[in-house]
Amino acid sequence: MSNLSSPSKRLVSVYKSPRKDEMYIYVDKKQGVQDLPEALLAHFGKPVHVFDLLLTAEKSLARADAEEVLAKIEEQGFYLQMPPPAEDYMQEVVKAKESQPAVSRSNVQHDA
Repeated sequence: MSNLSSPSKRLVSVYKSPRKDEMYIYVDKKQGVQDLPEALLAHFGKPVHVFDLLLTAEKSLARADAEEVLAKIEEQGFYLQMPPPAEDYMQEVVKAKESQPAVSRSNVQHDA
């Protein structure tokens, strides 16, 4: 049987904040959120479960470094992912729009 909870590999539960968009807490699935600090929960709100995943140091995450997430869970029992600054978010929106193919009027078919 493999060990699913080690410093380089861990079964993780991800929870979102009901108070702040794009704020997430990563915790060891076995521990859950019951042992999170009261001060953190007062700011975060009641955690809403999003999904579980087997997190490895090599895993690519959208806005967090997997090694850092694993280290923080090992050290303090959780990793808090803060929302991106508004200016970073707008840069991501612009990049996403730039990567989409342009639609010109000549490419759009109209029904007669």
